Amino acid sequence: MEIVFRALADLNRRKLLDELHLRDGQTVGELAAALSNMTRFGAMKHLRILESAGLVVTRRDGRRKRHFFNPMPIQRIHERWISKFTQSAK
Repeated sequence: MEIVFRALADLNRRKLLDELHLRDGQTVGELAAALSNMTRFGAMKHLRILESAGLVVTRRDGRRKRHFFNPMPIQRIHERWISKFTQSAK
């Protein structure tokens, strides 16, 4: 779970996840273009970290590699940490 927290700690990685949440299945080029302050190389670097944390999964589409948001690690964090504290606050 620590790797997920580390991946989410970076603003650029959160922006990539937001973009994939809006439009899943984008290529690196599409993601870099959508986030004007990010180069293709920067997007690739951040996507590797998100993929290693399980937050992004990739699929080949011919010569293209498409990236998809995987919400399960965030759901596990919610179940383990967030819901526990929000329930006790009520």
